[in-house]
Amino acid sequence: MLLRLRIDLPDRPGSLGQVTRALGSAGADITQVTVLDRGDGRALDDFTVYWPDTAPRDHLIEALRGVDGVTVDGVWATREAPGTYPELEILKFLTTAGDRALATLIDSIPVLFSAEWAAAATEREPRTVVYSSWRAPADVPLPDETPPRPAAATLPSGVHVITAPLPPLALTLTLARTEGSAFHRTEVHRLTRILEIFLTLPAVERGADRVFRKATGAPFRVHTGVENPIQ
Repeated sequence: MLLRLRIDLPDRPGSLGQVTRALGSAGADITQVTVLDRGDGRALDDFTVYWPDTAPRDHLIEALRGVDGVTVDGVWATREAPGTYPELEILKFLTTAGDRALATLIDSIPVLFSAEWAAAATEREPRTVVYSSWRAPADVPLPDETPPRPAAATLPSGVHVITAPLPPLALTLTLARTEGSAFHRTEVHRLTRILEIFLTLPAVERGADRVFRKATGAPFRVHTGVENPIQ
């Protein structure tokens, strides 16, 4: 299986080599390393590794405890293949997805961000989930208010989320990770860029109308200050 490890380590020569040797000795096959942060003598890196399905993940953590100055921030499963650019493939597909563009985006982004589920809901009362991916809970946790821009948070339940507005669709997108580390600001920025491109696609409003009608039986209304139904 593929695992993602978020590791805080000293930003000095040799530290990365010590981490990779420890992971290799434990039996992990490192396929990708992504630097998330550097500063004040520390670095925060995401490691993607192949790990035997039957092997406990705790063995990875134990192997790293012997490396001076290293802290494991989180370990969780990922479906994002290393060395690829899946968001480009998804955006390419979205351009031909027609009125399924919104549903396709929501089904795809959990894979892109090593998360469990995503959902879109109306931003105004009464709040209604118009579409959710297959791992989403029956009772999707919705924010009290939609933030003006994508923002990461950890809910009291321990679920890590990014909440993002979808203007002018008057929808709120929630992306959730139920294990591992909280969403890093680089992940928030990555999602922001994907959504900016997505919202320029001509099929987006048709897709929102389709899923909104299915969920509520009512026509979708574009948020422009004056509400007008999509024809």
